[in-house]
Amino acid sequence: MNRNASAVWKGTLHEGEGTLTTESGVLSKTQYSYRTRFTEGIGTNPDELIAASLGGCFSMALSNELGICGLHPKSIETTATATLEDLTAGWTLTHMQLEVHASVPDASQARFMEAALAAKANCPISRLLKTTISMTARLDR
Repeated sequence: MNRNASAVWKGTLHEGEGTLTTESGVLSKTQYSYRTRFTEGIGTNPDELIAASLGGCFSMALSNELGICGLHPKSIETTATATLEDLTAGWTLTHMQLEVHASVPDASQARFMEAALAAKANCPISRLLKTTISMTARLDR
């Protein structure tokens, strides 16, 4: 199975701008630029898209892991934060942080954390990323 997205960039790094389009059409000529990545601007940027991908993938994987344990989540809310730093080698995504809040009837904290750690290790986006992915997870009762 392949999924694709396209990026079009016009102009220099600082003055130029681009658009992102996904095969599904969810993103359709969505604006991105130096401003949206490093300062303020209307549009998206690659870093927040990676964060969104990880958050979405993790939430689905956690739902699966909980299901394997016979648990049925009412809700899973994941915020993924991508940290972009200006290193000697250049701008680098150095860290991903997952903040997870879930409502899972009949789940113990231990079982929930076991499922959350398995989801973090096994979601396809986690396996793709080469940086350390940390996480905090809280079970809401």
